Amino acid sequence: MLGLMQDRPLLISTMMEHAAHYHPDGEVITKAVEGGIHRTTYGEIIQRSGKLANALSRLNIKQGDCVSTLAWNTYRHMELYLAVPCMGSILNTVNPRLFPEQITYILNHSEAKFLFLDLSFVSSIEKLADSFPHVEHFIIMTDRAHMPETSLPNVLCYEDLIAPENDQYDWPELDENTAAGLCYTSGTTGDPKGALYSHRSTVLHSYSTCTKDSLGISNADTVMPIVPMFHVNAWGIPYAALMTGSKLVLPGADMTGENFFNLIKDEGCTIALGVPTIWLALLQHVATLEEQDLSGLPIESFIIGGSAAAPSLIEKIEETFGANVLHAWGMTESSPLGSVNRLMAKHAHLSEAEKLVLKTKQGRPPFGVEMKIVDDDGHELARDGVAFGRLLIRGPWVAKAYFKQPELKILDENGYFDTGDVSTLDADGYMTIVDRSKDVIKSGGEWISSIDLENVALGHDQVAEAAVIGIAHPKWQERPLLLILPIAGETPTKESILDYLEGKIAKWWTPDDVVFISEMPHTATGKIQKRDLREMFKDFKFKE
Repeated sequence: MLGLMQDRPLLISTMMEHAAHYHPDGEVITKAVEGGIHRTTYGEIIQRSGKLANALSRLNIKQGDCVSTLAWNTYRHMELYLAVPCMGSILNTVNPRLFPEQITYILNHSEAKFLFLDLSFVSSIEKLADSFPHVEHFIIMTDRAHMPETSLPNVLCYEDLIAPENDQYDWPELDENTAAGLCYTSGTTGDPKGALYSHRSTVLHSYSTCTKDSLGISNADTVMPIVPMFHVNAWGIPYAALMTGSKLVLPGADMTGENFFNLIKDEGCTIALGVPTIWLALLQHVATLEEQDLSGLPIESFIIGGSAAAPSLIEKIEETFGANVLHAWGMTESSPLGSVNRLMAKHAHLSEAEKLVLKTKQGRPPFGVEMKIVDDDGHELARDGVAFGRLLIRGPWVAKAYFKQPELKILDENGYFDTGDVSTLDADGYMTIVDRSKDVIKSGGEWISSIDLENVALGHDQVAEAAVIGIAHPKWQERPLLLILPIAGETPTKESILDYLEGKIAKWWTPDDVVFISEMPHTATGKIQKRDLREMFKDFKFKE
Protein backbone atom coordinates (compact mmCIF):
# COMPACT_ATOMS: atom_id res chain seq x y z
CA MET A 1 0.00 0.00 0.00
CA LEU A 2 1.27 3.45 -0.92
CA GLY A 3 0.91 6.55 1.21
CA LEU A 4 -1.71 9.14 0.44
CA MET A 5 0.53 12.22 0.31
CA GLN A 6 0.70 14.65 -2.57
CA ASP A 7 3.42 13.92 -5.09
CA ARG A 8 4.81 17.36 -5.92
CA PRO A 9 8.08 17.41 -7.89
CA LEU A 10 11.20 18.83 -6.26
CA LEU A 11 12.04 21.72 -8.60
CA ILE A 12 14.25 24.80 -8.38
CA SER A 13 11.26 26.79 -9.66
CA THR A 14 9.31 25.88 -6.52
CA MET A 15 12.13 27.31 -4.38
CA MET A 16 11.98 30.43 -6.51
CA GLU A 17 8.20 30.71 -6.13
CA HIS A 18 8.51 30.19 -2.38
CA ALA A 19 11.04 33.04 -2.21
CA ALA A 20 8.76 35.29 -4.27
CA HIS A 21 5.89 34.74 -1.82
CA TYR A 22 7.66 34.60 1.53
CA HIS A 23 10.87 36.62 1.37
CA PRO A 24 10.83 38.84 -1.74
CA ASP A 25 12.52 41.62 0.25
CA GLY A 26 15.52 39.46 1.14
CA GLU A 27 18.65 41.36 0.14
CA VAL A 28 21.20 40.34 -2.49
CA ILE A 29 24.35 42.47 -2.40
CA THR A 30 27.03 42.40 -5.11
CA LYS A 31 30.46 43.99 -5.36
CA ALA A 32 29.84 44.85 -9.01
CA VAL A 33 32.35 43.93 -11.70
CA GLU A 34 31.89 47.48 -13.07
CA GLY A 35 32.67 48.89 -9.62
CA GLY A 36 30.66 49.91 -6.57
CA ILE A 37 28.05 48.02 -4.58
CA HIS A 38 24.84 46.84 -6.27
CA ARG A 39 21.80 46.20 -4.08
CA THR A 40 18.75 44.22 -5.07
CA THR A 41 16.28 41.71 -3.61
CA TYR A 42 15.16 38.16 -4.30
CA GLY A 43 11.88 39.57 -5.60
CA GLU A 44 13.64 41.74 -8.17
CA ILE A 45 16.02 38.93 -9.16
CA ILE A 46 13.06 36.59 -9.71
CA GLN A 47 11.32 39.19 -11.89
CA ARG A 48 14.50 39.71 -13.92
CA SER A 49 14.88 35.93 -14.20
CA GLY A 50 11.44 35.88 -15.83
CA LYS A 51 12.60 38.53 -18.31
CA LEU A 52 15.75 36.51 -18.98
CA ALA A 53 13.77 33.30 -19.58
CA ASN A 54 11.52 35.11 -22.05
CA ALA A 55 14.59 36.49 -23.85
CA LEU A 56 16.17 33.04 -24.06
CA SER A 57 12.93 31.57 -25.39
CA ARG A 58 12.77 34.30 -28.04
CA LEU A 59 16.31 33.34 -29.08
CA ASN A 60 15.19 29.71 -29.40
CA ILE A 61 16.75 28.17 -26.30
CA LYS A 62 14.74 25.01 -25.62
CA GLN A 63 14.44 22.46 -22.86
CA GLY A 64 17.58 20.35 -22.71
CA ASP A 65 19.77 23.00 -24.38
CA CYS A 66 22.94 24.00 -22.60
CA VAL A 67 23.73 27.59 -21.62
CA SER A 68 27.25 28.25 -20.32
CA THR A 69 28.67 31.00 -18.11
CA LEU A 70 32.10 32.43 -17.41
CA ALA A 71 31.13 34.70 -14.55
CA TRP A 72 31.87 35.83 -11.01
CA ASN A 73 29.56 35.80 -7.99
CA THR A 74 27.06 38.50 -8.98
CA TYR A 75 23.32 39.13 -9.08
CA ARG A 76 23.26 38.60 -12.86
CA HIS A 77 24.85 35.20 -12.43
CA MET A 78 22.18 34.47 -9.81
CA GLU A 79 19.52 35.31 -12.39
CA LEU A 80 21.02 32.73 -14.73
CA TYR A 81 21.04 30.21 -11.85
CA LEU A 82 17.25 30.58 -11.75
CA ALA A 83 16.09 31.25 -15.31
CA VAL A 84 18.05 28.60 -17.18
CA PRO A 85 17.25 25.44 -15.15
CA CYS A 86 13.71 26.57 -14.30
CA MET A 87 12.81 26.83 -18.00
CA GLY A 88 14.10 23.28 -18.49
CA SER A 89 17.52 24.08 -19.93
CA ILE A 90 20.91 23.23 -18.42
CA LEU A 91 23.22 25.78 -16.77
CA ASN A 92 26.89 24.98 -17.30
CA THR A 93 29.11 27.13 -15.08
CA VAL A 94 32.63 27.10 -16.55
CA ASN A 95 35.69 27.81 -14.44
CA PRO A 96 37.61 30.65 -16.16
CA ARG A 97 40.79 29.65 -14.34
CA LEU A 98 41.07 26.49 -16.40
CA PHE A 99 43.50 26.27 -19.30
CA PRO A 100 42.14 27.56 -22.63
CA GLU A 101 42.19 24.00 -23.98
CA GLN A 102 40.00 22.83 -21.09
CA ILE A 103 37.52 25.70 -21.53
CA THR A 104 37.30 24.86 -25.22
CA TYR A 105 36.76 21.19 -24.45
CA ILE A 106 33.96 21.94 -21.97
CA LEU A 107 32.07 24.32 -24.27
CA ASN A 108 32.31 21.86 -27.15
CA HIS A 109 31.54 18.77 -25.09
CA SER A 110 28.49 20.43 -23.51
CA GLU A 111 27.41 21.82 -26.91
CA ALA A 112 26.61 25.13 -25.24
CA LYS A 113 24.40 27.32 -27.43
CA PHE A 114 25.00 30.57 -25.53
CA LEU A 115 27.95 31.79 -23.52
CA PHE A 116 27.31 34.46 -20.89
CA LEU A 117 30.51 36.13 -19.73
CA ASP A 118 31.59 38.89 -17.38
CA LEU A 119 33.68 41.83 -18.56
CA SER A 120 36.78 40.26 -17.00
CA PHE A 121 36.80 37.42 -19.51
CA VAL A 122 35.99 39.13 -22.82
CA SER A 123 39.57 39.47 -24.05
CA SER A 124 40.49 35.86 -23.26
CA ILE A 125 37.36 34.49 -24.97
CA GLU A 126 37.97 36.64 -28.07
CA LYS A 127 41.06 34.50 -28.69
CA LEU A 128 39.04 31.27 -28.41
CA ALA A 129 35.71 32.18 -29.98
CA ASP A 130 36.46 30.48 -33.31
CA SER A 131 36.89 27.20 -31.40
CA PHE A 132 33.26 27.13 -30.20
CA PRO A 133 31.19 25.92 -33.19
CA HIS A 134 28.02 25.37 -31.11
CA VAL A 135 27.91 28.84 -29.51
CA GLU A 136 25.34 30.99 -31.29
CA HIS A 137 25.57 34.11 -29.11
CA PHE A 138 28.03 35.66 -26.70
CA ILE A 139 26.22 37.71 -24.05
CA ILE A 140 28.35 40.16 -22.07
CA MET A 141 26.96 40.51 -18.55
CA THR A 142 26.84 44.29 -18.24
CA ASP A 143 24.81 47.32 -19.27
CA ARG A 144 25.09 49.44 -22.41
CA ALA A 145 27.24 52.07 -20.68
CA HIS A 146 29.95 49.49 -19.91
CA MET A 147 29.81 47.44 -23.12
CA PRO A 148 33.35 47.02 -24.46
CA GLU A 149 34.53 47.07 -28.04
CA THR A 150 34.90 43.42 -28.94
CA SER A 151 35.64 41.12 -31.85
CA LEU A 152 33.26 38.46 -30.51
CA PRO A 153 30.70 37.42 -33.12
CA ASN A 154 26.95 37.63 -32.47
CA VAL A 155 27.55 39.57 -29.29
CA LEU A 156 24.72 40.85 -27.11
CA CYS A 157 24.50 43.11 -24.06
CA TYR A 158 22.83 41.42 -21.08
CA GLU A 159 20.76 44.42 -19.99
CA ASP A 160 19.70 45.19 -23.57
CA LEU A 161 18.71 41.54 -23.99
CA ILE A 162 16.29 41.45 -21.08
CA ALA A 163 15.05 45.07 -21.06
CA PRO A 164 12.09 44.68 -23.46
CA GLU A 165 10.84 41.39 -22.02
CA ASN A 166 7.88 40.66 -19.76
CA ASP A 167 8.89 39.67 -16.21
CA GLN A 168 6.21 36.98 -16.05
CA TYR A 169 7.19 33.53 -17.33
CA ASP A 170 5.14 30.36 -17.20
CA TRP A 171 7.67 28.07 -15.54
CA PRO A 172 7.02 24.50 -16.70
CA GLU A 173 6.31 21.68 -14.23
CA LEU A 174 9.23 19.44 -15.10
CA ASP A 175 10.03 15.92 -14.03
CA GLU A 176 12.14 16.41 -10.88
CA ASN A 177 14.90 14.29 -12.42
CA THR A 178 15.29 16.77 -15.28
CA ALA A 179 18.88 18.00 -15.66
CA ALA A 180 19.43 21.43 -14.08
CA GLY A 181 23.15 22.14 -13.79
CA LEU A 182 26.35 20.87 -15.34
CA CYS A 183 29.71 21.25 -13.60
CA TYR A 184 32.95 19.79 -14.88
CA THR A 185 35.81 18.51 -12.77
CA SER A 186 39.02 20.50 -12.99
CA GLY A 187 40.53 17.79 -15.16
CA THR A 188 43.79 17.15 -13.29
CA THR A 189 44.07 13.88 -15.22
CA GLY A 190 42.67 13.69 -18.74
CA ASP A 191 39.81 15.80 -20.00
CA PRO A 192 37.35 17.40 -17.56
CA LYS A 193 34.36 15.23 -16.70
CA GLY A 194 30.82 16.53 -16.35
CA ALA A 195 28.60 16.02 -13.30
CA LEU A 196 24.99 16.59 -14.39
CA TYR A 197 22.84 17.69 -11.45
CA SER A 198 19.05 17.29 -11.45
CA HIS A 199 16.36 19.52 -9.95
CA ARG A 200 15.74 16.79 -7.39
CA SER A 201 19.39 16.50 -6.36
CA THR A 202 19.73 20.29 -6.15
CA VAL A 203 16.67 20.73 -3.93
CA LEU A 204 17.68 17.88 -1.62
CA HIS A 205 21.23 19.23 -1.42
CA SER A 206 19.82 22.65 -0.49
CA TYR A 207 17.66 21.16 2.27
CA SER A 208 20.69 19.35 3.67
CA THR A 209 22.91 22.43 3.51
CA CYS A 210 20.46 24.42 5.63
CA THR A 211 20.14 21.93 8.49
CA LYS A 212 21.70 22.93 11.80
CA ASP A 213 24.08 19.98 11.88
CA SER A 214 25.23 20.98 8.39
CA LEU A 215 25.98 24.61 7.43
CA GLY A 216 22.97 25.88 9.38
CA ILE A 217 21.85 28.58 6.93
CA SER A 218 18.66 30.36 8.00
CA ASN A 219 16.62 33.45 7.24
CA ALA A 220 18.42 35.23 10.09
CA ASP A 221 21.83 34.81 8.42
CA THR A 222 23.84 36.95 6.06
CA VAL A 223 25.81 34.54 3.89
CA MET A 224 28.84 35.32 1.74
CA PRO A 225 29.99 32.54 -0.61
CA ILE A 226 33.49 33.55 -1.63
CA VAL A 227 33.81 30.14 -3.24
CA PRO A 228 33.01 30.99 -6.87
CA MET A 229 29.67 30.37 -8.53
CA PHE A 230 31.73 28.79 -11.33
CA HIS A 231 33.05 26.13 -8.91
CA VAL A 232 30.47 23.44 -8.02
CA ASN A 233 27.67 26.02 -7.89
CA ALA A 234 29.42 27.93 -5.08
CA TRP A 235 28.91 24.82 -2.94
CA GLY A 236 25.15 25.15 -3.57
CA ILE A 237 24.92 28.30 -1.43
CA PRO A 238 22.92 30.45 -3.92
CA TYR A 239 20.12 27.87 -3.88
CA ALA A 240 20.27 27.38 -0.10
CA ALA A 241 20.09 31.15 0.42
CA LEU A 242 17.15 31.37 -1.98
CA MET A 243 15.37 28.61 -0.07
CA THR A 244 15.71 30.33 3.30
CA GLY A 245 15.74 33.98 2.27
CA SER A 246 19.03 34.70 4.00
CA LYS A 247 20.75 37.90 2.95
CA LEU A 248 23.21 36.96 0.19
CA VAL A 249 26.50 38.84 -0.26
CA LEU A 250 28.37 38.25 -3.52
CA PRO A 251 31.99 39.48 -3.71
CA GLY A 252 32.18 39.81 -7.50
CA ALA A 253 35.56 39.86 -9.20
CA ASP A 254 37.49 41.49 -6.32
CA MET A 255 39.19 38.51 -4.73
CA THR A 256 41.22 40.43 -2.18
CA GLY A 257 41.33 40.15 1.58
CA GLU A 258 40.37 43.83 1.80
CA ASN A 259 37.14 43.26 -0.16
CA PHE A 260 36.22 40.22 1.93
CA PHE A 261 36.84 42.11 5.17
CA ASN A 262 34.88 45.18 4.09
CA LEU A 263 31.89 43.07 3.02
CA ILE A 264 31.92 41.10 6.29
CA LYS A 265 32.03 44.37 8.24
CA ASP A 266 29.72 46.56 6.13
CA GLU A 267 27.07 43.96 5.28
CA GLY A 268 27.05 42.13 8.62
CA CYS A 269 27.99 38.68 7.29
CA THR A 270 27.36 35.84 9.75
CA ILE A 271 28.58 32.97 7.53
CA ALA A 272 31.40 33.08 4.98
CA LEU A 273 32.65 30.22 2.82
CA GLY A 274 35.92 29.70 0.96
CA VAL A 275 39.09 27.69 0.46
CA PRO A 276 42.11 28.10 2.80
CA THR A 277 43.93 30.54 0.48
CA ILE A 278 40.95 32.92 0.78
CA TRP A 279 41.22 33.00 4.55
CA LEU A 280 44.98 33.47 4.40
CA ALA A 281 44.37 36.57 2.25
CA LEU A 282 41.79 37.82 4.74
CA LEU A 283 44.15 37.33 7.69
CA GLN A 284 46.98 39.07 5.84
CA HIS A 285 44.73 42.10 5.30
CA VAL A 286 43.59 42.12 8.91
CA ALA A 287 47.24 42.18 10.00
CA THR A 288 47.62 45.56 8.25
CA LEU A 289 44.75 47.18 10.18
CA GLU A 290 45.35 49.52 13.07
CA GLU A 291 42.24 48.27 14.86
CA GLN A 292 42.88 44.65 15.81
CA ASP A 293 39.86 44.06 18.06
CA LEU A 294 37.36 42.44 15.70
CA SER A 295 35.19 40.88 18.37
CA GLY A 296 32.32 43.22 17.49
CA LEU A 297 31.89 41.79 14.00
CA PRO A 298 28.76 39.63 13.58
CA ILE A 299 30.60 36.80 11.80
CA GLU A 300 29.76 33.48 13.45
CA SER A 301 31.07 30.79 11.10
CA PHE A 302 33.87 30.46 8.61
CA ILE A 303 33.35 27.41 6.39
CA ILE A 304 36.59 25.97 4.99
CA GLY A 305 36.55 23.47 2.14
CA GLY A 306 38.41 22.68 -1.06
CA SER A 307 41.49 21.43 0.76
CA ALA A 308 42.43 20.61 4.34
CA ALA A 309 42.85 23.50 6.76
CA ALA A 310 45.89 23.42 9.00
CA PRO A 311 45.28 23.57 12.77
CA SER A 312 47.28 26.81 12.83
CA LEU A 313 44.87 28.41 10.32
CA ILE A 314 41.82 27.30 12.31
CA GLU A 315 43.33 28.69 15.52
CA LYS A 316 44.30 32.00 13.90
CA ILE A 317 40.83 32.60 12.42
CA GLU A 318 39.06 31.78 15.66
CA GLU A 319 41.42 33.95 17.71
CA THR A 320 41.13 36.87 15.29
CA PHE A 321 37.37 36.92 14.79
CA GLY A 322 35.97 35.04 17.78
CA ALA A 323 34.06 32.92 15.27
CA ASN A 324 33.73 29.18 14.77
CA VAL A 325 35.60 27.41 11.95
CA LEU A 326 33.80 24.52 10.29
CA HIS A 327 35.67 22.11 8.09
CA ALA A 328 33.61 20.80 5.16
CA TRP A 329 34.42 18.28 2.47
CA GLY A 330 32.95 17.51 -0.90
CA MET A 331 33.64 17.25 -4.60
CA THR A 332 32.10 18.08 -7.96
CA GLU A 333 30.55 14.62 -8.10
CA SER A 334 28.77 15.16 -4.75
CA SER A 335 27.14 18.54 -5.56
CA PRO A 336 29.48 19.07 -3.47
CA LEU A 337 28.47 18.65 0.20
CA GLY A 338 29.75 15.35 1.60
CA SER A 339 30.56 16.15 5.22
CA VAL A 340 30.63 19.01 7.73
CA ASN A 341 32.59 19.13 10.96
CA ARG A 342 30.37 20.21 13.82
CA LEU A 343 31.24 19.06 17.31
CA MET A 344 28.73 16.83 19.07
CA ALA A 345 27.06 17.50 22.42
CA LYS A 346 29.39 15.05 24.13
CA HIS A 347 32.40 17.15 23.08
CA ALA A 348 31.32 20.24 25.06
CA HIS A 349 33.55 19.37 28.04
CA LEU A 350 36.72 18.99 25.97
CA SER A 351 39.59 21.44 26.27
CA GLU A 352 40.21 23.86 23.40
CA ALA A 353 43.26 21.83 22.37
CA GLU A 354 41.20 18.63 22.25
CA LYS A 355 38.46 20.39 20.29
CA LEU A 356 41.06 21.63 17.79
CA VAL A 357 42.17 18.05 17.13
CA LEU A 358 38.56 17.19 16.25
CA LYS A 359 38.09 20.31 14.13
CA THR A 360 40.90 19.31 11.79
CA LYS A 361 38.84 16.32 10.63
CA GLN A 362 36.63 16.75 7.56
CA GLY A 363 33.53 15.95 9.57
CA ARG A 364 30.45 13.75 9.52
CA PRO A 365 28.18 13.16 6.54
CA PRO A 366 24.73 14.75 6.65
CA PHE A 367 21.69 12.51 6.33
CA GLY A 368 21.55 11.45 2.69
CA VAL A 369 25.26 10.73 2.28
CA GLU A 370 26.60 7.28 3.10
CA MET A 371 30.33 6.70 3.56
CA LYS A 372 32.65 3.78 3.98
CA ILE A 373 36.34 3.04 3.60
CA VAL A 374 37.65 -0.07 1.87
CA ASP A 375 40.98 -1.72 1.19
CA ASP A 376 42.37 -2.39 -2.28
CA ASP A 377 40.28 -5.56 -2.50
CA GLY A 378 37.06 -3.71 -1.70
CA HIS A 379 36.68 -5.05 1.83
CA GLU A 380 35.17 -2.56 4.27
CA LEU A 381 37.56 -1.39 6.99
CA ALA A 382 36.94 -0.64 10.64
CA ARG A 383 35.48 2.69 11.73
CA ASP A 384 38.06 3.14 14.45
CA GLY A 385 39.81 6.33 13.34
CA VAL A 386 43.00 4.33 12.72
CA ALA A 387 42.41 2.10 9.70
CA PHE A 388 42.54 4.03 6.46
CA GLY A 389 41.52 3.16 2.96
CA ARG A 390 39.70 4.36 -0.16
CA LEU A 391 36.76 6.61 0.65
CA LEU A 392 33.51 5.57 -1.05
CA ILE A 393 30.22 7.52 -0.95
CA ARG A 394 26.68 7.29 -2.26
CA GLY A 395 23.53 9.37 -1.95
CA PRO A 396 20.80 11.25 -3.85
CA TRP A 397 23.11 14.15 -4.76
CA VAL A 398 26.10 11.96 -5.72
CA ALA A 399 26.82 11.33 -9.41
CA LYS A 400 26.04 7.92 -10.89
CA ALA A 401 27.71 8.60 -14.26
CA TYR A 402 29.56 11.32 -16.15
CA PHE A 403 27.82 13.46 -18.77
CA LYS A 404 28.00 11.89 -22.25
CA GLN A 405 30.53 9.29 -21.04
CA PRO A 406 28.41 6.19 -20.36
CA GLU A 407 31.41 3.95 -20.99
CA LEU A 408 32.97 5.13 -17.72
CA LYS A 409 31.56 2.96 -14.94
CA ILE A 410 32.08 5.05 -11.82
CA LEU A 411 30.02 3.10 -9.27
CA ASP A 412 30.78 -0.24 -7.65
CA GLU A 413 28.25 -3.07 -7.48
CA ASN A 414 26.61 -1.47 -4.44
CA GLY A 415 26.27 1.97 -6.01
CA TYR A 416 29.22 3.59 -4.23
CA PHE A 417 31.42 6.20 -5.90
CA ASP A 418 35.18 6.04 -5.30
CA THR A 419 36.23 9.58 -4.31
CA GLY A 420 39.95 9.07 -4.92
CA ASP A 421 40.65 10.06 -1.32
CA VAL A 422 42.36 7.93 1.30
CA SER A 423 40.57 8.43 4.60
CA THR A 424 39.77 7.22 8.08
CA LEU A 425 36.35 7.01 9.75
CA ASP A 426 35.99 6.98 13.51
CA ALA A 427 33.24 5.48 15.67
CA ASP A 428 31.30 8.78 15.69
CA GLY A 429 31.40 9.01 11.91
CA TYR A 430 34.04 11.74 11.65
CA MET A 431 35.92 11.35 8.39
CA THR A 432 39.53 12.46 8.02
CA ILE A 433 41.25 12.76 4.65
CA VAL A 434 44.65 11.12 4.95
CA ASP A 435 45.56 12.02 1.37
CA ARG A 436 44.54 11.85 -2.24
CA SER A 437 45.30 8.33 -3.40
CA LYS A 438 47.79 9.71 -5.93
CA ASP A 439 49.49 11.96 -3.35
CA VAL A 440 50.01 9.56 -0.46
CA ILE A 441 53.72 8.72 -0.02
CA LYS A 442 54.54 5.02 0.06
CA SER A 443 57.66 4.54 2.13
CA GLY A 444 59.01 1.15 3.15
CA GLY A 445 55.61 -0.51 2.95
CA GLU A 446 53.95 2.21 5.04
CA TRP A 447 52.01 5.32 4.06
CA ILE A 448 52.88 8.91 4.89
CA SER A 449 50.13 11.51 4.68
CA SER A 450 51.30 14.55 2.73
CA ILE A 451 48.33 16.50 4.16
CA ASP A 452 49.33 15.85 7.77
CA LEU A 453 52.93 16.83 7.08
CA GLU A 454 51.84 20.02 5.30
CA ASN A 455 49.49 21.00 8.10
CA VAL A 456 52.23 20.72 10.70
CA ALA A 457 54.70 22.69 8.56
CA LEU A 458 52.12 25.47 8.14
CA GLY A 459 52.29 26.09 11.87
CA HIS A 460 55.81 27.54 11.46
CA ASP A 461 55.54 31.32 11.75
CA GLN A 462 57.63 31.96 8.62
CA VAL A 463 55.71 29.62 6.29
CA ALA A 464 52.98 30.88 3.95
CA GLU A 465 52.32 27.63 2.06
CA ALA A 466 53.70 24.10 2.26
CA ALA A 467 53.49 21.11 -0.05
CA VAL A 468 54.85 17.60 0.29
CA ILE A 469 55.50 15.28 -2.64
CA GLY A 470 57.01 11.81 -2.85
CA ILE A 471 60.42 11.42 -4.47
CA ALA A 472 61.66 8.04 -5.70
CA HIS A 473 64.09 6.39 -3.30
CA PRO A 474 66.24 3.30 -4.07
CA LYS A 475 65.62 1.72 -0.66
CA TRP A 476 62.29 3.06 0.63
CA GLN A 477 60.38 3.36 -2.68
CA GLU A 478 59.43 6.98 -1.91
CA ARG A 479 60.46 9.59 0.63
CA PRO A 480 58.88 12.99 1.38
CA LEU A 481 60.24 16.24 -0.04
CA LEU A 482 58.91 19.35 1.72
CA LEU A 483 58.43 22.44 -0.46
CA ILE A 484 58.03 25.75 1.36
CA LEU A 485 56.78 29.13 0.16
CA PRO A 486 57.99 31.54 2.87
CA ILE A 487 55.95 34.50 4.08
CA ALA A 488 57.03 37.63 2.20
CA GLY A 489 60.15 39.08 3.80
CA GLU A 490 60.93 35.96 5.85
CA THR A 491 63.94 33.67 5.27
CA PRO A 492 63.45 30.38 7.13
CA THR A 493 66.16 27.75 6.90
CA LYS A 494 65.99 24.03 6.32
CA GLU A 495 67.27 23.49 9.85
CA SER A 496 64.63 25.75 11.43
CA ILE A 497 61.85 23.92 9.56
CA LEU A 498 63.08 20.46 10.52
CA ASP A 499 63.61 21.55 14.13
CA TYR A 500 60.02 22.80 14.20
CA LEU A 501 58.72 19.46 12.90
CA GLU A 502 60.63 17.43 15.47
CA GLY A 503 58.33 15.91 18.05
CA LYS A 504 55.21 16.88 16.12
CA ILE A 505 55.37 14.00 13.62
CA ALA A 506 56.58 10.41 13.66
CA LYS A 507 60.34 10.45 13.25
CA TRP A 508 60.25 8.30 10.12
CA TRP A 509 57.89 10.87 8.52
CA THR A 510 60.60 13.54 8.68
CA PRO A 511 61.19 14.92 5.16
CA ASP A 512 64.46 13.91 3.61
CA ASP A 513 64.92 17.46 2.34
CA VAL A 514 63.35 20.93 2.40
CA VAL A 515 63.33 23.17 -0.67
CA PHE A 516 62.22 26.83 -0.68
CA ILE A 517 60.30 28.06 -3.72
CA SER A 518 59.26 31.54 -4.85
CA GLU A 519 55.80 30.60 -6.13
CA MET A 520 53.37 27.80 -5.32
CA PRO A 521 51.35 26.47 -8.28
CA HIS A 522 47.58 26.20 -7.76
CA THR A 523 44.76 24.44 -9.56
CA ALA A 524 41.82 26.29 -11.06
CA THR A 525 39.95 25.73 -7.78
CA GLY A 526 42.68 27.13 -5.53
CA LYS A 527 44.27 23.88 -4.41
CA ILE A 528 48.03 23.33 -4.55
CA GLN A 529 48.83 21.72 -7.90
CA LYS A 530 50.85 18.65 -6.93
CA ARG A 531 51.06 17.51 -10.56
CA ASP A 532 53.07 20.60 -11.49
CA LEU A 533 55.30 20.18 -8.45
CA ARG A 534 55.99 16.57 -9.34
CA GLU A 535 56.93 17.66 -12.86
CA MET A 536 59.17 20.46 -11.55
CA PHE A 537 61.01 18.07 -9.23
CA LYS A 538 60.93 14.91 -11.35
CA ASP A 539 64.74 14.84 -11.55
CA PHE A 540 65.32 15.73 -7.92
CA LYS A 541 67.70 13.42 -6.07
CA PHE A 542 68.09 13.22 -2.33
CA LYS A 543 71.63 13.70 -1.12
CA GLU A 544 73.32 10.53 0.06
